[in-house]
Amino acid sequence: MPEPQIRKSAILTETVFHEGGPAPEKPLRRAAAMTVIANPFAGRYVEEIEGFMEDLKPLGAQMAQDLIDALGGDAALIEGYGKGAIVGTNGEVEHGALWHVPGGYAMRAKIAESMAIVPSTKKLGAPGTRLDVPITHTNASYVRSHFDAMEVGLPDAPKADEILLVLVMTTGGRIHARVGGLEAKDVKGEDGLR
Repeated sequence: MPEPQIRKSAILTETVFHEGGPAPEKPLRRAAAMTVIANPFAGRYVEEIEGFMEDLKPLGAQMAQDLIDALGGDAALIEGYGKGAIVGTNGEVEHGALWHVPGGYAMRAKIAESMAIVPSTKKLGAPGTRLDVPITHTNASYVRSHFDAMEVGLPDAPKADEILLVLVMTTGGRIHARVGGLEAKDVKGEDGLR
């Protein structure tokens, strides 16, 4: 397979100081890396697509590092992550599923305590389509304070023959989280759940 043909990339960063209540000790930082690539399978059904995941791995690694850099450069500060894809209308949702391994494993490789599966979402869409990328704790999926999402999208992507690939990282859970359950400080990190 050919290497991904990139049209554009963007990084969105957010700093959340409060959500209407008292300000936390440290603001929450969130960032999304988005890359628009040509969809090599657009417009036709291709049975064997799995090989393209290998071609996407360097892009996943670069996007993961870009996020860490955007959030201060220290991977130890990352507590939440997620991934997603918007496939242009000449593609199929399965083309977005090709991002699972290259996107998810890239983040897990760069974050020391990352036993939890990286949550994901994907859909078909036209330019300007928005995607709510799910977020969970990097080391324990049951940490309720880190159940979150970040809305992303680009005004001109994806075009019909493109895929918009997304990775998201955060430095903590929701501001003012108070619904109980396992807390991040109590994570054992043995099974990706608790």
